Amino acid sequence: MAKPRKAAALLASGLLLALAGGFHLLGWEVAQNGALLLASAISGWTIAVKAVQSLRMSAFSIELLVTIAMIGAVILGEYVEAAAVAFLFRLGAYLEAITLGKTRSALKALVDLAPAEAIVLRDGTQVKLLASEVVRGDRVLLPSGSKIAVDGQVASGQALVNEAAITGEPVPVAKQVHDRVFSGTTVDTGYLEVIAEQVGEDTTFAKIIELVEEAQESKAKTQKFLDKFASYYTPGMLALAVLVYFISRNPELALTFLVIACPGALVISAPVSMVAGLGNGAANGLLVKGGEVLENLAKAEVIVFDKTGTLTEGRPGVVAVHTYGGTQERELLMLAAAVESASEHPLGQAIVNAAKEREVEPAERPERVEVHKGSGISGTVGGKAVLVGKREWMDHLGVAKNKEAWTEAERQEKQGYTVVFVATDEKLIGMVAITDPVRPEAKEAIRELKRQGVKRVLMLTGDNRHAAQHVADRVGIDQVYAGLLPADKVAHIQEWKRQGYRVAMLGDGINDAPAIAAADIGMAMGGTGTDVAIETADAVIMTDRLDKLVYARQLAKRTVRNMKQNVSFAVAVVVLLLAGVLTEHIYLASGMFIHEFSVLLVILNALRLTRRGRSSGRNKGRDAEPKAITGV
Repeated sequence: MAKPRKAAALLASGLLLALAGGFHLLGWEVAQNGALLLASAISGWTIAVKAVQSLRMSAFSIELLVTIAMIGAVILGEYVEAAAVAFLFRLGAYLEAITLGKTRSALKALVDLAPAEAIVLRDGTQVKLLASEVVRGDRVLLPSGSKIAVDGQVASGQALVNEAAITGEPVPVAKQVHDRVFSGTTVDTGYLEVIAEQVGEDTTFAKIIELVEEAQESKAKTQKFLDKFASYYTPGMLALAVLVYFISRNPELALTFLVIACPGALVISAPVSMVAGLGNGAANGLLVKGGEVLENLAKAEVIVFDKTGTLTEGRPGVVAVHTYGGTQERELLMLAAAVESASEHPLGQAIVNAAKEREVEPAERPERVEVHKGSGISGTVGGKAVLVGKREWMDHLGVAKNKEAWTEAERQEKQGYTVVFVATDEKLIGMVAITDPVRPEAKEAIRELKRQGVKRVLMLTGDNRHAAQHVADRVGIDQVYAGLLPADKVAHIQEWKRQGYRVAMLGDGINDAPAIAAADIGMAMGGTGTDVAIETADAVIMTDRLDKLVYARQLAKRTVRNMKQNVSFAVAVVVLLLAGVLTEHIYLASGMFIHEFSVLLVILNALRLTRRGRSSGRNKGRDAEPKAITGV
């Protein structure tokens, strides 16, 4: 109801102004003044209320300047100026609210996409429930055209799913058994039955809405500065207006100076750009948690990638299984898969999937499972202590070495494979060679980042040196640091920051979370990323495509550039208007009109950010020869 009332008040004021013009032509001065005073009261009441509320909180707002100017104009008998100032200020605020609402359309569109209902199978019967009533473990039935209300794994069926709400990509994705689906997406054609894993506020879609809401409320450094500036600006302008009066002895000039000094366009210049940029990102599968993150991303000089699930697709597959000490392949897979079933790591899931594909019967439920970040996982299966992880970790734990296994592992690693070792009761029983395809867009994405001015592109990975270098050579990574623990990754990032670089880190796993948190700009892959990595990150790429990182940096640079344009324009308008007032070339009504028009131009300029931007070009933003970066 608030918006219709504001529109009605604005319309009434406009009609009264027009009516006053008619009375002036007829020579009805009393009726004219009455219409003007009524118009001033209707438009000025809300402005005055806001001014008083600000004063109660010891704040000097723009509304205070306008209120003083309106009251002063009425006292001086300048009823036309009083009504015009109030009307134009309200009109500017109304247009500002409408256009700012457009910049928040991405959030509204997301909320509108939220599924309301779901069909689940309970006790053999189909039941239609509210989305909030679905619980973990429910079997959700999804015919063509239905919105998916949960995050989960496909248990049955095949379908094309439109994931634009999550990834920003309009092309439907084929889904089949074992694939994951997300809340907020839509089944285009086909039929799926999905086991609910995350429901309600825990779904990816619900977290997206929450993150976008938080991001749009956060402020960039420039915006924080302008907010602080405004708190000093208003009392400063009041003092200057008093000074103008004492010098000129012209109260109308002092009042005009006071009104024209309102920095409306300047105050909104930064936030409107940031909100528009954040909305653009959300509509294109990029969740940026605040304006300050956009500012930092635009200035990033070093971008660091994890390997598995980031530069690679995160869908690794087992290519070879070698056993030792008389262990059978099925037994090794059974034990390893049992322990890895408790892990979110892509390599662990590859072992679990390999066991399913070979129809290996699941072992007993593992006990005392413990994830050793960056090293491996341990647990007890059927009374056996099972270790699955890296060679260095096995050495550290005193697992008996096997020369034949070590030689075979090195041969596999030189082919670019990742080797995972399996031991029981401190005895090596085998190893699993795993490959993870490199993302097809990775090479071009890294090339484009360098064209944008990124000085160095690096890799930090816990994987072996051979596999890491194999991927790095294919995609154009400048430097590789392999065999790292999470603490090692953090140490490298902190060292580069000490050297003065602004560092961005993109990862997806639990072991990446400390490095993501340590970077100036922490980023996570939303599709393959773990919850810990996503929650730690400053920005999330919801689609599993690295070209989205290129777009994110382009968007960040466009947003910062747009914000600077707005700030510069707003400052120039205020300076020119004040100069015009002091030289008596600009008067109250005309100055107020120009002022409000400048506010609208600032908003319209920011709205350009809501359109999907073009590529920055091959040579734009390219820096000079990059300096060498040393690790720790």
